[in-house]
Amino acid sequence: MKKILYWNIKTLNKIKYIDIKNLLEKNSLDVNSKIPKDEEFSNIRTIINSSNEDLSFFSNQKYLNDLKNIKAKACLIEDKFKQFLPKHCQPIVVKDPYLALALLSSMFGNNNLQSNGKISKLSSIDLNTKIKKNVQINPFTTIHSNTELYENVYIGSNSTIGPNVIIKKNSIIYDNVSISNSIIMENCIIKSGARIGGTGFGFEMKTKQKINHHGNVVIGKNSSIGSNTTIDRAVFDSTIIGEYSNLDNLIQIAHNVIIGDFAVIAAQVGIAGSTSIGNNVIIGGQVGIAGHLKIGNNVKIAAKSGVTKDIIENKIVAGFPAKDINLWKKDIIRNSFRK
Repeated sequence: MKKILYWNIKTLNKIKYIDIKNLLEKNSLDVNSKIPKDEEFSNIRTIINSSNEDLSFFSNQKYLNDLKNIKAKACLIEDKFKQFLPKHCQPIVVKDPYLALALLSSMFGNNNLQSNGKISKLSSIDLNTKIKKNVQINPFTTIHSNTELYENVYIGSNSTIGPNVIIKKNSIIYDNVSISNSIIMENCIIKSGARIGGTGFGFEMKTKQKINHHGNVVIGKNSSIGSNTTIDRAVFDSTIIGEYSNLDNLIQIAHNVIIGDFAVIAAQVGIAGSTSIGNNVIIGGQVGIAGHLKIGNNVKIAAKSGVTKDIIENKIVAGFPAKDINLWKKDIIRNSFRK
């Protein structure tokens, strides 16, 4: 059997339990454990790969049998499962271990980008650019006219920003990103290779006469845009991505699309122009959504579905053409008997 090698992330300093407890409670998570407040942890790791200096977590019953072999010093866990831990692993009881993991992930590792306030001499910046305090611009990045960069913005190397761009405070723009005709609200993350604010796929069908685009893109606060994702500017108004939304890599968002708050969209999704999508929507990988549709709040769309009609709120759909997931399952079963 081949030995499996795991990536080992070293923290600069060990993390004390009291700091873990304080962070969780600050975010309204009740914490119950007998661990001494000065107890320290080197890393946070999975159940299978943990060591006796680590903190681990249990959030999926699929791994219940692995708990008996856990080597971690402590484990984030629900109260009903703590009985399955071996004696050497202390429970840190929380209602939602996965949320606790998400909150604590920033404490372990040192990969969080923050602006150092330095602007590289190898960058090119238009004289009319407005730059506020503590903005970092890395080498070979170009900032075009009518651009505003707010406090603590970080811009990686080889990126092109502008014209007509506003990036609000604490946003992070990775390397090789292109942003034009856009407003990026505070605390956003734009990952490498993203293309935001370019001209959309628009023309009159018979003559192929191109339609010029004059609108922009607006990305709401605390949102994340994945690598090589493309978001086209609107023809006249705005293509909008709501607040606290997470878009994966390799997504295409066409002109005039509106996506609500708290969206989760997986890789290789394509959304055609002028479609409106509500809040709290989850879209699986490789979904295709036709143009000029309306998709309601709290909709879930299974991976590889093809959406050709409006979807009312709170629906779960699957298949091509996408339909209620229970009907889709019945079709799958029915077709399996025909073979």
